[in-house]
Amino acid sequence: MTQFSAFDAAMMAKALRLAEQGQFLARPNPRVGCVITHQNTIVGEGYHQCFGQPHAEVNALLQAGAAAQGATAYVTLEPCAHVGKTPPCAQALIDAGVQRVVCAMRDPNPRVDGGGFQLLQQAGIEVRYGLMASSAAELNRGFIKRMSHGLPWVRVKLAQSLDGRTAMASGESQWITARAARADVQQLRARHDAIISGSGTHLADDPSYTVRFSDWLTPPPARVQQQFRQPLRVVLDRRQQLNLTSKFFSIAEPIWWVTQAQPKTGLPPHVKWQGWDASQGLLGLLRELAAAECNEVLVEAGSALAGAFMQQGLVDELIVYQAPKLLGHLAQPLLDWPLTTMAEAHDLRLLDARAVGRDWRFTFCAHDD
Repeated sequence: MTQFSAFDAAMMAKALRLAEQGQFLARPNPRVGCVITHQNTIVGEGYHQCFGQPHAEVNALLQAGAAAQGATAYVTLEPCAHVGKTPPCAQALIDAGVQRVVCAMRDPNPRVDGGGFQLLQQAGIEVRYGLMASSAAELNRGFIKRMSHGLPWVRVKLAQSLDGRTAMASGESQWITARAARADVQQLRARHDAIISGSGTHLADDPSYTVRFSDWLTPPPARVQQQFRQPLRVVLDRRQQLNLTSKFFSIAEPIWWVTQAQPKTGLPPHVKWQGWDASQGLLGLLRELAAAECNEVLVEAGSALAGAFMQQGLVDELIVYQAPKLLGHLAQPLLDWPLTTMAEAHDLRLLDARAVGRDWRFTFCAHDD
């Protein structure tokens, strides 16, 4: 069993905190942090700040300069060994003269998966990994699932009243929760590669499903806002009920319009038609999103579509915002899911519960593993 020191653990914890800073801009790349130390002193640190820009190791090496010679690098994910949009980080560590690399976990990307470690070891660098691996994996659930299973990490977000209702009988749902919870949703959206919605919600509320920094209680730095790429907006509209003049379509950010038949009218450049494959269903749609490099997908939909994702076992996390108000028995339920006996009840595992303003946010694991 690999042994790590208390200093190793402290440096990896710092690298993980650095990696978190890439949560809005690194996608679809993984969030990675790096700390470089020489004689137990930090000489460089960095994280993958934005897709297409230098990786964490390169940013840390730039800060370390000549002090990287004979140093130890702490990295949250195996350094890449292939040429992508940037040169391989494993080679950068070798060229800088790093003596030891401590890594949290292997990279599940088939183009890397052990290749980075092998390259480092062939250069005579000591490599150890497995330190805080579960925390590193938590940062990149979507990337790991896409690389390992060809599917994105799926979160379903719902807002409900105290009596478990998500909308009035008419479909009206604005606003169940207060401003702080709605601002929290904006940050939740910002970390996802795609947002899936259904036609019913659009017909009832005419939402935009974009990330609006003006709605955040504490907006991110200007750099994040300037470099931010809006999540892909995916609307499931099999019968083609939506109108291209709606607010959703008028915002010139990428959209997949999923319908059974191809639209007869021309589509704006930012709208792509995606045919609905009934034989593949929602699973097929998720596979297509993974192929489009979507790591994390957020489902923001009504009870019918959210229920369908849950029934088909396609949900990894369920995030429920609960408001201290009552909507009454005629209002719509949380999910359309025709369970009839207690034996059919679906158990969830609570991961987190916290107050968000006057509301509550509950995060559940939707499956057993």
